[in-house]
Amino acid sequence: MPSESDKWGWEHVSVFGGFERGSGTKRWKCNHCNLRYNGSYSRVRAHLLGFSGVGVKSCPAIDRSMREAFQILEEERLARKKKRTSGSAKHSKRIRMSLSSVIAKTVSKEDVDDLVARFFYAAGLNVNVINSPYFLEMVKAIAAFGPGYELPSLDKLSDSFLSKERGKIEKFMASVRESWPHTGCTILCVSSLDSRLSCFPTGIFVSSPRGLIFLKALDIDDTDEAENLFISVLSDAILDVGPKNVLQIISHLGHVCKSSESLLLSKFPHIFWSPCTSQSVHMLMEEIADLEWIKSTVSCAKRIEQHMMYYQHAYPCLFTHNLKESSDPISAKFAPSYCFVQRIVEIKQALQEAVVSEEFKQWKLNMPGDHVIVESSIIGDDFWDKAHLFLQLCEPFVRLLATFDIDKSVMGAIYDWQVQALEDVRSKGVDTSALNQLEVLIENRWDALFSPLHAAGYILNPRYFGKGQNKDKTVMRGWKASLERYESDSASRRILREQLSSYWRLEGCLGEEDAVDFRDKMEPVAWWENFGFEIPHLQTLAIQVLSQASSVTTCQEIWQVNDFPCREAANRFGVERVEDLVFVRNNLRLHSQRNGNSTPPSSQRNAHFGYPSGVKTWDNDHLDQTTDIVNIHDKL
Repeated sequence: MPSESDKWGWEHVSVFGGFERGSGTKRWKCNHCNLRYNGSYSRVRAHLLGFSGVGVKSCPAIDRSMREAFQILEEERLARKKKRTSGSAKHSKRIRMSLSSVIAKTVSKEDVDDLVARFFYAAGLNVNVINSPYFLEMVKAIAAFGPGYELPSLDKLSDSFLSKERGKIEKFMASVRESWPHTGCTILCVSSLDSRLSCFPTGIFVSSPRGLIFLKALDIDDTDEAENLFISVLSDAILDVGPKNVLQIISHLGHVCKSSESLLLSKFPHIFWSPCTSQSVHMLMEEIADLEWIKSTVSCAKRIEQHMMYYQHAYPCLFTHNLKESSDPISAKFAPSYCFVQRIVEIKQALQEAVVSEEFKQWKLNMPGDHVIVESSIIGDDFWDKAHLFLQLCEPFVRLLATFDIDKSVMGAIYDWQVQALEDVRSKGVDTSALNQLEVLIENRWDALFSPLHAAGYILNPRYFGKGQNKDKTVMRGWKASLERYESDSASRRILREQLSSYWRLEGCLGEEDAVDFRDKMEPVAWWENFGFEIPHLQTLAIQVLSQASSVTTCQEIWQVNDFPCREAANRFGVERVEDLVFVRNNLRLHSQRNGNSTPPSSQRNAHFGYPSGVKTWDNDHLDQTTDIVNIHDKL
């Protein structure tokens, strides 16, 4: 057999002038990628098979299946060269025909969809992966690269690429860190509870107007050793951020939080330890739902839900509404009564249409139980009036929860909310006894969530200028406590008090038309940056106080959907740098959240990480029981 005809690679290149018949060196162009080279068949073979070291590049237009077919042809060619048997020649023809079918075949959209679906089914249909913006970026990048892309190895993913990604994140974080001396920052400690191991997987975040970042994670159990570890890790976090940059810590870790506060403040006396406002407000909403004259309405709503779920099971096509649907999973977890009643009210019309239908009348004849109460509640007005009243009573708290965003100043608004909430409640027309109960609940909850920084924010937020703060004993006591914590030097505190008087008296530029006109038109921090330069000490304090978060809500969703079994992957695949993996993963989630691409919460919950000394590890089969933390808080 002539040697050139046995070399399959010539069929995939176009040979053009400048050679003589029988010569091994030719000028050729690849039919797949159009790259041109000079050389013998060895270079053609290297280009098509992806070999290196012979002066040609691997063909970028050939995918893995095609390259595998080429490899079969090459193996057959070498076998023929060695044995020169007629049987091998016939097999080569058969392989070449097979290759032609591979090359000629065009992969359809349906074929690709089938393969993508197969991958997700094999992976357990992980919805977090499907909805991840990073998955979409990856797919588009691979498609843009074209055939020939090969995935990086696990070793590279767990080492060099992980280091590279961490470096990118730390580069971004450097720009965030630069803002901390100006705005100050808040350290947020967020946890969930593993009831089986009595363990609190805890994430430590840093919040500032420039952005929310993740620092580290640890597991806290109920031993003294773990408590000491928490103090040690949190102290390291403060030193990493810079003690002068940290204005406050917000945590909802129950007894660990309470016992750690005094020990940590002995090391960093200027830092405020504040309660989580969103947790406190959610608890207040549940306390309102537990009042006797409200509880009956919530119970009736639950009976309606149960009744209609039975009916829905019998007629799924007639009643299609999801009775348990909630657009806010965090509120659904911590204020379930409010979210539950709200959902029933939203589908009022559908419920009323269902109970008067012929299908419902036939269904209830064959179903045991008292349907009269449920029907009369749905058709009548009494239940709906009480349900609307309950939602209206919770309305000011819902509005407050909607403001918890690191991009907005809420310090000061927290104190003003208490005043507005009491006024809203008094305007609902409830009787005196019920009104007294509500007022007591609001005032007691305010005492529980109060931080001196809220009082300082109420004084320094220009939107509330002239509210008579200097005559409010609670506000002025909070201001005094803030000064004493913020500034240990009495002379410096005197300057701050004098400059506050200048602010209240509208001295200098503070009394100019723009300064007065823009109090409620500019963000509070921006207002101080523009008009507070004549009282620089108070300007610095105001910018830092008004830049702080007041809730863990900003990072709670990130931690709640932290379902990747980092430790399991580390043990299985040999990834030693678990902390880097956790650091990168959580900061990528935050980046996605900042860009409006956060993935929805999953039914699988927090990742768990291994730490020495009193820290327990746990896998991804545990149920998140964060509600128990709320109960702990309530008792404390």
